[in-house]
Amino acid sequence: MSSENTDTRTRILKSAWTLLESGSGNAVRMSDIAKAAGISRQAVYLHFPNRADLLIAVTRHIDDVKDVDTRLAPSRAAKDGETRLDAFVGAWCSYIPEIFGVASALISMQDKDEEARAAWANREQAVRDGCAAAVSALSRDGNLTARLTPKQATDILWTLLSVQNWAQLTRDCGWSQATYLKHMKDMARQILLPRGNQAKS
Repeated sequence: MSSENTDTRTRILKSAWTLLESGSGNAVRMSDIAKAAGISRQAVYLHFPNRADLLIAVTRHIDDVKDVDTRLAPSRAAKDGETRLDAFVGAWCSYIPEIFGVASALISMQDKDEEARAAWANREQAVRDGCAAAVSALSRDGNLTARLTPKQATDILWTLLSVQNWAQLTRDCGWSQATYLKHMKDMARQILLPRGNQAKS
């Protein structure tokens, strides 16, 4: 891909990101994005065959800009399941506030917008994969509670770490980010680790 094409693609992604964060929701159309990027709608379609591909690409662009791989590196490099769990919960919970604008837009759009639903499902699957990896590491170590199957443990962790839960606790209930992060780590350990092995801070 030429540098000109790369620049145009990046401009499209940045424009879509800005529009989503503005709270425009259902109003974010390909024509809106084209106008914001200063190009034709046809030019947008040259880079993204459909709106679902564009919305998915926006979430991945945000990850690249915010260097999510570096944030997740301690979790991925962890030598044991407990460390991996703590690091993953910390990384994701700290990331939610930074992507909340786009996340809330996609969530609000998804009931009536199939393409937004596909984009949000793609993001949710990435988080679920991270949860599953942490649970798998605990199970490998023999340190996953016998009360839950690995799938059940993944289901619960994924639900606990949802963007919706973050919004309710920090925005509706008034928790600070530090309080939220501490309790998410504590609850994840209390739920997933065997009883009597949950004191690590």
